[in-house]
Amino acid sequence: MKNKISLKVNTDLTASPQVFSWFEQINQPPILDKKIWWECQTLMMEGFTNIVEHAHRNLPIETPIEIEAVRLNEYIEIRIWCQGEPFDLEQQLQHTSEFEKNEQERGRGLKIMSAIADKLSYERTVNHRYCLFISKYY
Repeated sequence: MKNKISLKVNTDLTASPQVFSWFEQINQPPILDKKIWWECQTLMMEGFTNIVEHAHRNLPIETPIEIEAVRLNEYIEIRIWCQGEPFDLEQQLQHTSEFEKNEQERGRGLKIMSAIADKLSYERTVNHRYCLFISKYY
């Protein structure tokens, strides 16, 4: 089984319901373990929110964010392409408090994503873009 869906939205948190609704398509047939599906949804929304609030924070709202989700037999892959500044994901994860000890309202998303994703990376691609890659087994 392979199911692939794509979406392009503006750099705008008000697009979150659209992203969430679009992502629901990948859950057909439904993943039996509801906790795993909730984790996949969390990864999608944390990834999208981080791109809007951090990678694109100084860019116009019209700046596109491209999202792709692929469901394979045993896992889901999420790719979110952005045009933000360089960012060292591994270094940021090392310098961020564990989310249980982080009492700030912000800054916990990366740790949450790192804890529930099976693979998480942020890599430079062509055309001065970056790709947040997330993989989750189910």
